[in-house]
Amino acid sequence: MMLTLLLVALFLFWLNGRCREANGADWGSFWLNRLDGLNRLFCHHYHRLQSVPVPLPREGGAILVSNHISGLDPLLMIASCDRPLRFLIAREQYQRFGMQWLFRAVGCIPVDRENSPEKAFRQAFKALAEGEVIALFPHGKIHLDSDPPRKIKPGAARLAARAKLPLIALRISGVAAEGEVMRPVLLRGRAVIKLQAEIDGSELSDDELNQRIKCALDGE
Repeated sequence: MMLTLLLVALFLFWLNGRCREANGADWGSFWLNRLDGLNRLFCHHYHRLQSVPVPLPREGGAILVSNHISGLDPLLMIASCDRPLRFLIAREQYQRFGMQWLFRAVGCIPVDRENSPEKAFRQAFKALAEGEVIALFPHGKIHLDSDPPRKIKPGAARLAARAKLPLIALRISGVAAEGEVMRPVLLRGRAVIKLQAEIDGSELSDDELNQRIKCALDGE
């Protein structure tokens, strides 16, 4: 029994050191920074994540958008960035049993699409004004290239126009069990994150900006 406890303690000590070394963004909390390191180890070693450096500014607000092919996507995006990301997520996902504490801790913004979607928009704009990075999936839900075309939600374009910030567009591929939520987290893939474009919408109409976003996310 004592030997087992000693081995567990040694493993936890070793894991803590690995997570500290792997930590790539300052979340303002010891435990969140360790979770950040653990997530990077998980994504890069287990899911064999290949990613390009995401050109986030060192400080100030930024908007990140990506296609959405699985429940693993947010973890891959976090593992590819050197700043914390605040995701806009559907309220029903935010309230998922056992996960709300984590979503709250990392600053996720729940979107109540039925009753008050504007509340989430105001929170996101306030976060941008305070210099944070907002991450969105403009398709609104998991959407594969093989699915029928889906209209891009206007939230990302509206935020970019109001905050006067460009959009950094990413594209995710190589995930196992695409189209699902939990199995892609558990099944090993060869995940890839590719930088698609930095979209300056200052001289574009909302429709033009949404079309640019759609093309970037679709890999065109």
